[in-house]
Amino acid sequence: MKLSKIAEILNIELNGADVEITAINSLQNARQSELSYCDSDKNEKFLSATKAAAVLVKIGTAAPSGVRALECENPHLAFAILSAHFAKPLIRSGAPAKIAASAQIGQNVHIGANSTIGENCVILSGAYIGDDVHIGSGCVIHANAVIYNDAIIGERCIIHANAVIGSDGFGYAHTKTGEHVKIYHNGNVVLQDEVEIGACTTIDRAVFGSTIVKRGSKIDNLVQIGHNCELGQNCLIVSQVGLAGSTTLGRNVVMGGQSGSGGHVSVGDFAQIAARGGISKDLAGGKNYAGQPIMELSEWFKLQAKIVRFFRDKKQG
Repeated sequence: MKLSKIAEILNIELNGADVEITAINSLQNARQSELSYCDSDKNEKFLSATKAAAVLVKIGTAAPSGVRALECENPHLAFAILSAHFAKPLIRSGAPAKIAASAQIGQNVHIGANSTIGENCVILSGAYIGDDVHIGSGCVIHANAVIYNDAIIGERCIIHANAVIGSDGFGYAHTKTGEHVKIYHNGNVVLQDEVEIGACTTIDRAVFGSTIVKRGSKIDNLVQIGHNCELGQNCLIVSQVGLAGSTTLGRNVVMGGQSGSGGHVSVGDFAQIAARGGISKDLAGGKNYAGQPIMELSEWFKLQAKIVRFFRDKKQG
């Protein structure tokens, strides 16, 4: 799409040469034919190093030398509007799937174009495998699991019934009058080797790049993992955990049932989060945490004891 067409869609002014834009990408990863956007002060630090052909910025933003800025009132909303124009097609043409001779495929399984199924895989009835999906050797995909386009599944993974791998993240930009404009997600999901995904768990694709679950991690039933999350090796995620977008877990992190995180937080290696703990800030590794607001487990026990004493003394008084 020409940059002039983008300016027309967004009803903004374009100065300088017209160029062809092939995709939208983050400031850090955008290439010379791609468009990016800067919607917050914390992202301005990436402006000077971006290779993007042009960047959507707020009106009045002082762009560094060499960065072609397209000023608009709301860059995040402008990005959302454009994401629909650059969304990947849901149904694609291409070569038939390559299925290893040793793979076992149940009834009513759909395997999309350009996909590959490795040796000794077992895919049970009703599973849906989208286009451009790679599934490594020795995987088991249970009944009615859904793996969206572009997902990469490593070797010896287990995906239980009704799990959904690669659905769009819950991302919207908002107009002044309260409408919610969908952000189309063009990234994917990567499950490394020996990952297990529980029944009815959902893992959202990234906006750009990949949502990643690293080798050996085990995820229970009914877990929600948001877009652009990264889970380190050998994590244990218990039922009904919810991770908001861009949460990063180190290796061997344990999250108890119904615990969760706000977006854009990180948890260090070997940390443990007790059931219903709410992660609202970055947490150091090697410690146990609980509560909302989150605190070290020992402090949470002290707080609970104080609460019990307070109400006991009040009742006795």
